[in-house]
Amino acid sequence: MSADHYLKPDWPAPANVRAFFTLRRGGHSEGAYTAFNLADHVGDAPEAVAANREQLQKELSLPSEPQWLEQIHSDKAVKAQSDGKVRTADASFSAEQGTVCTVLTADCLPLLVCNREGSEVAAIHAGWRGLTGGVIRETIRAMSSAPEDLLVWLGPAIGPEAFECGVDVLEAAFESSMSESHAEAIAHCFVPHAKKPLHFLADIYALGRAELAELGVTDIFGGDRCTVSEDAEFFSFRRDGDTGRMASLIWFE
Repeated sequence: MSADHYLKPDWPAPANVRAFFTLRRGGHSEGAYTAFNLADHVGDAPEAVAANREQLQKELSLPSEPQWLEQIHSDKAVKAQSDGKVRTADASFSAEQGTVCTVLTADCLPLLVCNREGSEVAAIHAGWRGLTGGVIRETIRAMSSAPEDLLVWLGPAIGPEAFECGVDVLEAAFESSMSESHAEAIAHCFVPHAKKPLHFLADIYALGRAELAELGVTDIFGGDRCTVSEDAEFFSFRRDGDTGRMASLIWFE
């Protein structure tokens, strides 16, 4: 495996759990998609995407075809399969050995989840619509493991200094609150913009942590990178518009 285009989560996952986040270096794509774009829906040359996915399969020694998703910013979580079929959802989970849960992102928040026993995993795509719409909630509830038995890694996403948003995001976040304490935690995730009235800087990592804490998940790691500012490492839709996507993958052996 070439370590220069993969990021391994820094978390105390069981030894049999395999988790990776792809960086933008080292692939076959060109132009706006340079170089390790894993998405086939963003306008990149199909042969380049196919070559990148083949490289991914070989370098990580994947035990099966990843469960690729047609992501629609929903709250839908599906059981991952190894049959090569694309499923429409924004998260997948599995209690089957060798089944690879996968999501694609380029500013949205990716979450990788496993239980302490190393017998259940999940991957979640949480943009602000999916996050406020309940995709984390629905995935955790769909899993067999108790929330307090889960570990979660927050992969690279848009940082709190770069995520400028309007009132719509703020209102959606508060509408999704599950308790008074959750609403209070949400309030701390938004800072009024210094120069733009009715605009805010939002912390998507803090929003994710608040949601997880409300669900009873206490062991949360990661959440310290910025896809917008670290242009050599990450694709960013907010920064570039036309761009590639990184993959977050997790499975257990």
